[in-house]
Amino acid sequence: MLDTLETPCLILDGARLEKNATRMRAHCAPRGVILRPHVKTPKSVDVAKIATGGRPSTITVSTLAEADHFARAGFDDILYAVGITPNKFDRIARIAGGTGKTIRLTVDSVAMAAAISASGLENPVLIEVDCGGHRGGLPADAPEISDIARHLGPLLCGVMSHAGQSYASDRLDDVRAVADAEVAAANRAADRLREEGFDVPIVSIGSTPTVLHATDLSGITEVRAGIYLFYDLSQFGRNICTLDDIALTVLSTVIGHNRAAGNLTLDAGALALSKDIGANTFLPDAHYGWLCDTETLQPTGLAVNAVHQEHGTVTVADPVWYERLPIGPTIRILPGHACLTAAGGYGRYHLTDGRIWPRIDGWG
Repeated sequence: MLDTLETPCLILDGARLEKNATRMRAHCAPRGVILRPHVKTPKSVDVAKIATGGRPSTITVSTLAEADHFARAGFDDILYAVGITPNKFDRIARIAGGTGKTIRLTVDSVAMAAAISASGLENPVLIEVDCGGHRGGLPADAPEISDIARHLGPLLCGVMSHAGQSYASDRLDDVRAVADAEVAAANRAADRLREEGFDVPIVSIGSTPTVLHATDLSGITEVRAGIYLFYDLSQFGRNICTLDDIALTVLSTVIGHNRAAGNLTLDAGALALSKDIGANTFLPDAHYGWLCDTETLQPTGLAVNAVHQEHGTVTVADPVWYERLPIGPTIRILPGHACLTAAGGYGRYHLTDGRIWPRIDGWG
């Protein structure tokens, strides 16, 4: 069935997706934390409903296009987990006003908190805390956190952090230490604000590795994670998942043989797979993705070694591969980083059982 599809396209294994989603919900429930799945990777209402167990409520997004899409689909508590700026205020107001759904915002500067206060926006706001990743947020002890809270007043609804540095190791003890530091930083910021008289109902942390490996989530009210729904070679190489957990693949077609150069050519290149090679840090042979059998998903031992815009190059040391992979048949590719692979503008998922699920792409 798959080998009749036009390529490149995204293939989603629904059974693996369901298993991954169920396992994360089961992990969070006894720990007393709300799971707020991050849907920036799937960008799909169908996937999001599986992530939440059919409950169209708390989710996380990274674009306003996602916020709009999921609000109109009925999700009623959406965290826009990217620092807000005034050029997005009007659209935020339109989404919230047009759908009646709660769109939560994040800030990490006094200037932006003051701008929100002056704008008339009524969206609840979380203050972002930097727990060591240094991508966004303020240190938990930064005096600016109190200043931000004063500007926000009743709009303040909590604090949030993201330990992206958890991706820096393949040792689970290191991941656990990062997770515990994230929990401590978020709680410290929340406790400070409470001591100053502010109401802080939400203490939000998250990344798939830290949610899974935190020693103690006491004080945390919700967790955000996303890649666990699909997984990829990056997570496999960091010992966060097994190969059997990876639910997303790219279906590609062999379009050429270059026997002189010792290469096969695929129709999945940089736009289909992305140029992210982060998986190679702990899985040096990941390259731009592993080639697998279309039906069994058994790895062949080959990888996409180089990418151009629409072409993927596979190095073959043994010429027998020209017979095993002739021009025309398809091959599936396990992606290095599913988030960026899925963002390639595909527009839909082809499920292994024949269903097709739409997805939202871009920023518009």
